[in-house]
Amino acid sequence: MQVYDVVIIGAGHNGLVCATYLLKAGYSVLVLEKHSVPGGGATTIEAMPKEAPGFKFNLCAIDHEFIHLGPVVSELELSKYGLEYLFCDPVVFCPHPSGKYFLGHRSIEKTCAEIACHHSADAERYREFMNFWQHVLQSMIPIFNASPKSIIDIAGNYDIHKLKSLFSLLSSTSKALDFVRTLLSSSEDVLNEWFESEFLKAPLARLASELGAPPSQKMLAIGAIMMAMRHNPGMARPRGGTGALVQALLNLIHKLGGQVLTEQTVEKILIDNGRAVGVRVGNGTEYRAKHGVISNIDAQRLFSLVDPGDIDTADPDLRERLDSRIINNNESILKIDCALSEPPRFEHYQHQDQYLIGSVLIADSIKQVEIAHTDPSVGKIPDSDPSCYAVVPTMLDPTMAPDGKHTLWIEFFAPYQIENAEGTGLKGTGWTEELKNKVADRVIDKLADYAPNLKRSIMARRVESPAELGERLSVLKGNYYHIDMSLEQMVFFRPLPELANYRTPIAGLFLTGAGTHPGGSISGMPGRNCARAFLQTQRPVAQSLRDAQDFFNQRVSQVFGGQV
Repeated sequence: MQVYDVVIIGAGHNGLVCATYLLKAGYSVLVLEKHSVPGGGATTIEAMPKEAPGFKFNLCAIDHEFIHLGPVVSELELSKYGLEYLFCDPVVFCPHPSGKYFLGHRSIEKTCAEIACHHSADAERYREFMNFWQHVLQSMIPIFNASPKSIIDIAGNYDIHKLKSLFSLLSSTSKALDFVRTLLSSSEDVLNEWFESEFLKAPLARLASELGAPPSQKMLAIGAIMMAMRHNPGMARPRGGTGALVQALLNLIHKLGGQVLTEQTVEKILIDNGRAVGVRVGNGTEYRAKHGVISNIDAQRLFSLVDPGDIDTADPDLRERLDSRIINNNESILKIDCALSEPPRFEHYQHQDQYLIGSVLIADSIKQVEIAHTDPSVGKIPDSDPSCYAVVPTMLDPTMAPDGKHTLWIEFFAPYQIENAEGTGLKGTGWTEELKNKVADRVIDKLADYAPNLKRSIMARRVESPAELGERLSVLKGNYYHIDMSLEQMVFFRPLPELANYRTPIAGLFLTGAGTHPGGSISGMPGRNCARAFLQTQRPVAQSLRDAQDFFNQRVSQVFGGQV
């Protein structure tokens, strides 16, 4: 039996972030990963070593925005451990059937100039629109970087700049009510209110829907913030792929004396007198934790590893609430990776290679984007006129393919469980090899309508169905966010109110990962926030004094220009 201060289940990037903060605080930490490669949704590998040797692919996450809204990279000094971010500019290109196109730059002014080529009034409105959402974003950053129930921590994250943004939204009763009304609306409502042209509204709706819901869904207008983040703080990718972030975290963990063990499937959480004291893995080995067990897997799977009697003793209602209150809408992703002999060329859109630096969206209309999300929720595959999100990573980072060659990353929303196919295919979802490749063909056909050279440039292709993605990421129903990112499952409702502060009713058992506040994507925020919540339970007085000192230093630094 091996003993550590803390055992962390899952080596996704949030589990690794959490581990580094605890190691820096002086705790011994063991991270256990089910798969052979750490990283979860943040892995980069040679996915087709025989067919396409030397081509590196991001198997899930690719564009990083949220991580630049928090201090994880700077606090952990990850640049010293091999992490280098490459910022995209332009950030998005979306061709339209009309012959127009949306080209979004990191600069709002340059983006407005591009829009003005097609619609001058919408260009002016775009500037106002992004100014509003930048204020919303700045107002929310302090909430992202704190436990959702900790008013003191949240308040401590506000500085003068963020307070001014908050005041601009709430400075009068009418402004405050209008702000609330906007948040209760759908992204489609808001886009129709602000803009006239479909070539602009469609890609903005597609980005807003990255939260995993159709643009018509009420109370999710906040999705419009996705484009605002591409302007500030910007959209970036680690040199070498998303896996470079994971490798930097592993390098730091090893330097700090932490351990990460792969191919270790946790089968049981060990509970003693109502307290989590360790875990047992598949081969029977037990790893004991003196201070706590932290889970980077979703809450439903975590508690399936705990004896029902121990759960009921801690909270007799928890098991029922985990089953009935946590909602997944059946939407997942069919992922396509291609090795290319040459990059796609959008010949009918005054093609420039810069179009391929950011993300390429196929979003012909808001209706098309709507179908892309509503069909999966009822088990239908929206492939008659596919909308997709594509990236050519090698245009920004040539190191990910052999000289002169390129990679293509495509995300296509699809159902996890196919309608009327229950009990067939992989995991009874209806997904078969034949079906996933037929759907991928249709997606490629659609993209080739805009980039005619695409098909002949494909040297090798890998297609991953939603069922396979769910299996690889070890997530329920293929939900890469663990649970839906809808308003009733966010902030202090994520994943349930009683679990929202990264703590569980079982002493010494903590939660982090995409299923906790502030949610999915590459941010490291759940990992950092969970580490802080853990430390507050271990030494509340010392941690409070340290937090107060950090807050004081930050404010003095702001006043005196960094001289503390």
